[in-house]
Amino acid sequence: MPHAHELLADRVHRDLELLDYPRRDWLTARRTTNGDHVYDVIIVGAGQGGLATAFGLMRERVRNLLLLDDNPLDRAGPWLNFARMHTLRTPKHVTGPDLGVPNLTPRAWFEAEHGAGSWETLGLIPKEIWARYLAWYRETLKIPVQPDSKVGALRYLPEDRVFAVPFTRERSSGVHYARRVILATGIDGSGVWQVPRALSEHVSARCYAHTRADIDFAALAGKRVVVLGAGASAFDNAATALDHGAAKVDLLFRRRELVNVNPYRWAEFTGFLKHHAELPDADKWRFIRQIQRMGQLPPADTLKRAKAHPNFRLHPGSAWTHFEQVGERVRIQTTGETFDADFVIVGTGFVTDLAARPELLNFESSICRWQDRYTPPEEDTDAELARHPYLGPHFEFTERIPGTAPYLQHLFNYTFGCLLSLGFGGASISGMKYSNIRLVSGITASLFVEDRAQHFESLCQFAEREF
Repeated sequence: MPHAHELLADRVHRDLELLDYPRRDWLTARRTTNGDHVYDVIIVGAGQGGLATAFGLMRERVRNLLLLDDNPLDRAGPWLNFARMHTLRTPKHVTGPDLGVPNLTPRAWFEAEHGAGSWETLGLIPKEIWARYLAWYRETLKIPVQPDSKVGALRYLPEDRVFAVPFTRERSSGVHYARRVILATGIDGSGVWQVPRALSEHVSARCYAHTRADIDFAALAGKRVVVLGAGASAFDNAATALDHGAAKVDLLFRRRELVNVNPYRWAEFTGFLKHHAELPDADKWRFIRQIQRMGQLPPADTLKRAKAHPNFRLHPGSAWTHFEQVGERVRIQTTGETFDADFVIVGTGFVTDLAARPELLNFESSICRWQDRYTPPEEDTDAELARHPYLGPHFEFTERIPGTAPYLQHLFNYTFGCLLSLGFGGASISGMKYSNIRLVSGITASLFVEDRAQHFESLCQFAEREF
């Protein structure tokens, strides 16, 4: 008997057959002047954002595409890598990658495996379940992914009007060519994970790690651990260390108390999710600045998981001021007291910095940032937001100096860096229902406009008789 997920895949294929309009292919195969194959679109990243974008493009008959991901095929995205939560933060009822196809929703997939009524008894979606759903999604839709491929500095070839996309694999390297490139590289895709310089400059690298890094938690058994930061990932890593037998975990954060209101839940309505991009710049800044001012909180189950351990301690109002290596331990001076730790876990998130992205090495100096286009009121200044890329209405990069790098309109940023310009997209499941349509529409529009002479010639030669 076919597996339940195979039967569901058959229903998905039937849905797509019923919705398959227009059916005619409309893009012409191209090659570089050297005879190399040219993809219409290359997507860097095969996590949830990259996969959903590929599906959206394929539905619009843009099928000459390829996804490049630096992880193995079965570990794309963060869920089986550095994500140490038990469940997704996003409520289970949020839809996104399905793009409006009911049988492609997480609920349909879950009920196919666990039966009718199982969805109602599920709380939040376990991360392993989500990873399995995405793998089934990729296989069912036959999305082409080249795994284990680390993308280097993109180049633009004006003579061919294509991007050169270099990549390295374990035993080889190469270059692909594409008319359009989408960066779907996740939450840090417009910057880099941040470790405080006061720590990295004074403490041995063997004594600390960012939450994004591979951490040998088993080696922390019996050790005293300090976690910096009070976001969700900080609590996830604190709990994971405790689960592996850490003797004590102290979590330090600057605020006087934990944030307990989640502004992201406020934002989950059609007006904001769909139309943030239509706001004037001043309002875009005002909304996102307020969301960031309200802060990030640990979800209730994440906090409960950590506090279930008697050897876990919260230290509000503990801004760290100095780090010192003392033998094999780290001494941390805060505004309130001093801590000694065998290991420090850094949960301070990431910084937006396009110059830190290897893919953008050749382009970042030409890319417009918000600081180039908008000056907020003095009380609302924010250096982090000012470094965000100033994107066009379809997630495309824009030129810092108009006319100097027009090819940037064919390079798209579907990462967390789109937050200020376009709201929740890229790395966010919450906004995918609307952001994906906006991105795909921008790409198909740019391809059609670029090929308009060819399409007009096709119209003039059209002679299919109706009778």
